[in-house]
Amino acid sequence: MVQVEPLEEGEQPQLATRTEGNTNEAFHPNLYQMAPERVPALHLNLPFILDDLKTETSQKQLSTARSIMKSVDQPFLPPLDKATHVEFLLSPLDEGLSGGFVGLDASRPWLLYWCINALSLLGKDVGIYNDRAVSSLKPLQHPSGGFGGGNGQAPHVAAAYASILTLAITSYYASIGLPEDERLAVYADSFAWIDRGKLLQWLRKIKLPNGGFKVNEGGEEDVRAGYCALVVLALLGYDDEDLRGDLSRGELPLLDGVAEYFKSCQTWEGGIGAKPNAEAHGGYAFCVLAALCLLGDPEEALSKTLDLNRLISWLSARQYAPEGGFSGRTNKLVDGCYSTWVGGCWSLVEAAANAIESGKKSTKMNVGDLWSRKALIRYILTCCQGPRGGLRDKPGIRPDYYHSNYVLLGLSAAQHYYYYDDVSVQSPVLTKSPFRHGYRWKSSKNVPKPTGHDGTGGGWLEGLVSEESDRVGVQHPLFNIPLGAEGQLQSWWEWFNDVGDVDALSSEN
Repeated sequence: MVQVEPLEEGEQPQLATRTEGNTNEAFHPNLYQMAPERVPALHLNLPFILDDLKTETSQKQLSTARSIMKSVDQPFLPPLDKATHVEFLLSPLDEGLSGGFVGLDASRPWLLYWCINALSLLGKDVGIYNDRAVSSLKPLQHPSGGFGGGNGQAPHVAAAYASILTLAITSYYASIGLPEDERLAVYADSFAWIDRGKLLQWLRKIKLPNGGFKVNEGGEEDVRAGYCALVVLALLGYDDEDLRGDLSRGELPLLDGVAEYFKSCQTWEGGIGAKPNAEAHGGYAFCVLAALCLLGDPEEALSKTLDLNRLISWLSARQYAPEGGFSGRTNKLVDGCYSTWVGGCWSLVEAAANAIESGKKSTKMNVGDLWSRKALIRYILTCCQGPRGGLRDKPGIRPDYYHSNYVLLGLSAAQHYYYYDDVSVQSPVLTKSPFRHGYRWKSSKNVPKPTGHDGTGGGWLEGLVSEESDRVGVQHPLFNIPLGAEGQLQSWWEWFNDVGDVDALSSEN
């Protein structure tokens, strides 16, 4: 049984009390720090069933499995080498990138987001980069609305997504502990310059009649575009009236058909494709699940839109043994980045299965762990850490900034439990938002074990960290930014919509 908050008067006591990851918690060493566990036999042997037909794919799979078996076969899990990873991630921010990165000129917002968010996961105060983030991203705002990936480039929804996430993170850290007027000034510098009107009109141009979105005007259609668009709309404080549109100008409600479009992208395997009739892929699965959870509580939004039984079957097949990590597609190799794209799906599916959890409605039955968190942690710590810093796809592959961020995000998903709380206090502005459900998520260091129909069992899954120093930061399971940053940004929009005197605010500071 799980209890999030103290029980209401007259309720029966539960077996354990969860401590939340974003509050000052009591620390219980015997709960988190366990004696070293033996490597399970599952990680030390090749799969029980091997394909007799030798192909390039099957040979690569065996080679990868053997390599990983050597990595995990050690008596102690290596610690998370935070200091070395921090040094790796600080290098592009403090020293700049080499000429070899010119090919990523259209990914400037992404490079900022990957490095800054990964540093926040490792416990670094990235508020010092807020001014630089603003000065770097301002020139990327396109005159017609939205953001390009580089200076003078056409707007792209993924570039807008990465830009807004970066600003949400740096402004959050830069404003921690400041008096109210100074905190508002930080957010004014970070967000008041964004032309929300033009951005909204640009998003209408990439919305499709079938409910989907294109990544840019004339670009490809996929669910990633829909997810990125919804996150941008949610974080920039648009409300129902903004999204309804002006019928006199032929504008339809911007969210019309979105959930139905996502539903049409579920494949015969149970996974989610980029668009209808496309191959199931872990990255697109996360985009659809997270987007749906922005539009409703996870139980209702996922169970009413998707075939959860088939989805769970497909997700289960993505975690491999002996590797312990995830693949993104059927018959593909394990890859560290799917620690987020598939591991993040499990956080949302578990929340849907366990329904609403809050102080007033404690969960009486819990499904427990639907995936092996310990196996993923073992894969990340033994196989994904580069010897000179940074995190990577798998042994033998060089670390990079993309994998560093998404491997650490997956580690956070494994080390924390995320749940939906419908009694969270929300501002008047947020109650008018179609994305208000995205602001009702909480986290806990305690991961529940399953309970039976008779209420027996329960307690907490142990041994997810050997030392507290190996734990990474708590992230919002939908936005992939530090949990709490989304709320601070919304409080700014509440002030901005109510007062909006940015010039007066700036002159005072």
